[in-house]
Parts: sequence; C-alpha cells; structure tokens
Amino acid sequence: MTAEADHAALIRLFHVHRHFHATRALTDITLDFYRNEFLFVTGPSGAGKTTLLKLLYRGEVASQGQILVDGMNLARIPRKKIHLLRRKFGIIFQDYKLIPTRTVYENVALVLEAAGRKSDYIRKKVQSVLRIVGMDKRQDTLPPNLSGGEQQRVAVARAVVGDPTIILADEPTGSLDAESAGLIIKLLKTFHTRGATVIVATHDRELIRSIPGRIIYLQEGRLTSAPTV
Repeated sequence: MTAEADHAALIRLFHVHRHFHATRALTDITLDFYRNEFLFVTGPSGAGKTTLLKLLYRGEVASQGQILVDGMNLARIPRKKIHLLRRKFGIIFQDYKLIPTRTVYENVALVLEAAGRKSDYIRKKVQSVLRIVGMDKRQDTLPPNLSGGEQQRVAVARAVVGDPTIILADEPTGSLDAESAGLIIKLLKTFHTRGATVIVATHDRELIRSIPGRIIYLQEGRLTSAPTV
C-alpha cells in the first residue's frame, strides 16, 4: 500500500448534525477518516461517540450535512442498497450482540451466508478467523456459556470475517477485565496491520495510551480537538 493510499480520506463528514427532537446529539462535525488508520473517538458519556459511529454505516441518518464513505454519498443510497454499504464495515459492540441460540460458528458464519458465499468458503473462512481469535475450540458452544472476554472475541471474529475495509468498535473493552481487554486490542491491531481502517469509540484513557493513533475528541456533540495525522 502506497503512502498516498494510506493517507487518502476513506470517510468524509461535512457539517454533519444529528438531532433527536430538541436534543442535539452531534453539531456541525466536519472530519476526515483516513485509509488504514487506527484512531480513537473519545469524550465523556453522552458526548456523541456512538451516534457518530452509527452515522457512518447508516445505523442512523444525519439530520443535516453530508457523509461520504469510500466515495459513496450516504444521503443518496437507496434503502435497498444499504446492505452494500454495510459490507464495507465490521462492527464490534460493547454488549456483543451475539445470537444466544446460535453457536459460535453459526454467529460468525451468518455474515458470509448473508453475503451469498458458498458453503465450502464459509467453513474454511470461519474456522480460519476463529483460530486467529483463539475461539476455534469453542465453535460449537452457545454464547451464554462463554465468558465476557470470549464473547467479545467471537464478536471480533464476526466483525472481520467478511474482510471489511472499516472496523468500528464501540467501547469494545468497556465490560472486560484487563487481560481480556488487552487481547481484544491486540486482535484489533492485528486486523489493522492487515489493512483495515479501525475506529474505536472509548472513554478508556488507558486503552488510548496503549496504541499510537490519532485521537478525536467530542464534548456535548461537538468536535473539540482533531489532531492531524
């Protein structure tokens, strides 16, 4: 990957606002996210971190302004084609969002099944990713029988199995002990090294100090500091 490609803007926001009735979740956000970047979005609870991440994959829609993802204008994507946008993303939630009645293997395989991949490819790819996150020995286990750290490793596997361009992680270590949190960050760094842009929303200062990267600060829905790359 060339230096120019590394520093190309993959995601661009222009004067983005997000309102919920009288509440202003985000106000006038103009910001670029760069290709193959590892960065943090931080700020206190309620600052707008989760809302910002949701806007990027159209989990929510901007009230005003423009968002471009890899050249795609999110305001102009028909609803029936949103799934094409979301294939660019792998999303890791603090509360895992695994299907409790599906095994580890099935939770991860669902991503590839939805993309129409063939069964042989799915089997090989899922098993490969589960080995990387250290969950191949638990592939037949249901999520309720896993620890929090194990469930988050499955969530990481699900996020990356489709080879996304962008990985979004919303407080990925918020409910984990230090050892499990360290492993999750190590996994995120691994997939960043393989070429993904990684955006982590967190208020964990120890986590931010553990990895060199750009830091974006939000305060009451406003961008208060966005150091350049």
